[in-house]
Amino acid sequence: MAGAPTFDDVQEAAARLQGLVHHTPVLTCSSLDDRVGAQVFCKCENFQKAGAFKFRGASNAVTSLSDAEAKRGVATHSSGNHGAALALAARLRDVPARIVMPTNAPESKKAAVAAYGGTIVYCEPTQEAREAVLEAVVRDTGAAFVHPYDNAKVIAGQGTAALELCAAAPELDVILAPVGGGGMISGTALTVAARSPGTQVVAAEPEAADDAYRSLAAGKILPANYPNTVADGLRTSLGDLTFAIIQHHVAQIVTVSEDAIIAAMRYVWERMKIIIEPSSAVPIAALLDNRLDVSGKRVGVMLTGGNVDLGRLPWTAAPSP
Repeated sequence: MAGAPTFDDVQEAAARLQGLVHHTPVLTCSSLDDRVGAQVFCKCENFQKAGAFKFRGASNAVTSLSDAEAKRGVATHSSGNHGAALALAARLRDVPARIVMPTNAPESKKAAVAAYGGTIVYCEPTQEAREAVLEAVVRDTGAAFVHPYDNAKVIAGQGTAALELCAAAPELDVILAPVGGGGMISGTALTVAARSPGTQVVAAEPEAADDAYRSLAAGKILPANYPNTVADGLRTSLGDLTFAIIQHHVAQIVTVSEDAIIAAMRYVWERMKIIIEPSSAVPIAALLDNRLDVSGKRVGVMLTGGNVDLGRLPWTAAPSP
């Protein structure tokens, strides 16, 4: 596909981002290992700048702009993490960032975008509204549109997390990552196919937002139908670039319930003593809920972010972990 990223792009992104992004830790948890019967290695992008892996892709995109392009600023649509990441990346290059956000985005993520200097433009919580408002912003300002996931520079930047994981925990049997728009899972899949071809890449998705699962089965993109899931970062539909990579390099997509996501999030908070957001908990939920057989295997998990509204923790109605 024209414009599709390659592993060379991931390696170039890693060089470009050296010293700009955090080299995040890989943590283990003996109780998690015992619970699922495997060795689990968690790549903790919840410790990344702006609190999520999105800073990698946003930074790669912003630093790749020419001076003339950058002067006009950047713009995007985002439910939160990409918007915050782009706002921070733009601030570090001293250029303006305009972020189109749905009105139902978490308050903590709205606050983060504003704190990093982004100008928020609100829209109704539909994909059509996001795109229409973003189009108007770009037309009025001349800003460069940095797509949250269906952008070669963004995908390549996200792939650098998997590059670090493969170096820290070699010879993994499986790597699990959540899937929404597909930037993280496609960047991961590109990297793993080149660096660790014996490793199976599996995506995890909420049952309430299972468009990627349905799309892979159908062989074409089936848009998300206004999904209502606690994993707010996974409510978006796949893009053309990300779907093509998923088709070629992702072994399967598994889905998990809302209760399982919340229970997994709580499990990580209590047992690993780290903060992750619901979207990060989706692959952990797949392990705890036995959605794939990992017995005796070495398993990598992308913990994609830790941006949580502490005033609205979700587990009061969740089953005990």
